[in-house]
This record gives sequence, structure tokens and C-alpha cells, in this order.
Amino acid sequence: MNWPQPAEIPAGIPSRLLERRPDIQQAEAELAAANANVGVAKAQLFPQLSLSGTGGTSSNQLKGLVDGKNLYWYATGNLTQNIFDAGRLRKNVRLTEAQKQEQVLTYQRTIRQAFQSVSDALIGLQKFREQREQEAQLTASAQDATRLARLRYNGGSTSYLEVLTNDTNYYSAQLNLAVAQEDEAVSIVQLYSALGGGWQE
Repeated sequence: MNWPQPAEIPAGIPSRLLERRPDIQQAEAELAAANANVGVAKAQLFPQLSLSGTGGTSSNQLKGLVDGKNLYWYATGNLTQNIFDAGRLRKNVRLTEAQKQEQVLTYQRTIRQAFQSVSDALIGLQKFREQREQEAQLTASAQDATRLARLRYNGGSTSYLEVLTNDTNYYSAQLNLAVAQEDEAVSIVQLYSALGGGWQE
């Protein structure tokens, strides 16, 4: 009897396939967001002025800021809040940088876990494939034993008890083979999932 064989896993699966995993994509997006937050926090350290007006000319804010007679007013008016908020803003920059570092560590941990899950899935697949192959050989042997027992019984050289015993062994071997095939199929699904959607690029 020919038993269905699961698809062969190609050798040399590229690690870039892991980029498709949802957990890695999420960790990468969170890292990008944390990096952007650092840029926003650093930008808040600078005064919020319009450097050019309509038509590309310098704005009134910029002219007033560099005009000597208005310099004190801008320093005490527009820029005072930034001076007094500088401590808070610097702390915000440090906080966002710490959050970014945390996301870097999370991203690295997610990648390590992805490689570990692929490794575990490959080891499991190898183990269940070997078990299925052994069960297939045992089933083939039990089938032959059943066939020979029937021939001996039909030839009058053995009792029907031997036929029944071999039939029982053959059915048990078939059940064990079905379980082994199921275990192998589940391990293939686990590998498919660990690779983020299979091994096809």
C-alpha cells in the first residue's frame, strides 16, 4: 500500500523569510515608532519659529528675533517658555531614548524567539518524520505477515487464529502509522507558522 508522503522541506531556507512573521513585523513597527518619538522629542528642544513667510521671504518672527531692538522682547517673550521647559524637554528626550532602547531589546528578543521556534519546529519535523518512516516499515511488514498467514491458512498449514493475530497486528500498525502521519503533518504546520507563512519566497 502506498502511503501519502508530506511535502519535502527544501534545504537552505533563507532566514529573511522570518521578516514575514507578524510578531517581528509588530516589533519592527514599534521600534520605528520609538525612533520617531526620539526625533520628535529632540525637535521640541528648538524654538518653534517660522523661518520663511509667503513667497520664500523671511518671516516677521525671524526678522523680529534678529532685530537688535526686539531681541530682548523675543528672548523674554517667545523663547522664555522654551528656556523654562528645557529641563522637562531634556528629560522627555532621555525618556524617549530609553523607550527606544527598550524596543531595540524587544526586537532582538523577538528575533531570537523566532529563530528558536524555527529550530524547534525543524527538530520536531525530523523526529516525527523518522517516526512515521519507522511506522510505515512496521505497517508494511505487518501487511506481509497478514498476507503470508492467509496463504498458509488457505494451504491448510496453520489455524485461523494466526490469521486473526496477524490481522490485529496489521490494524494496530495502521493506527500507529496514522498517528505518526498526523504528528508529522502537525509539525509541518508548526514549521510553516514559525517561518511566517511557509518556505516559499
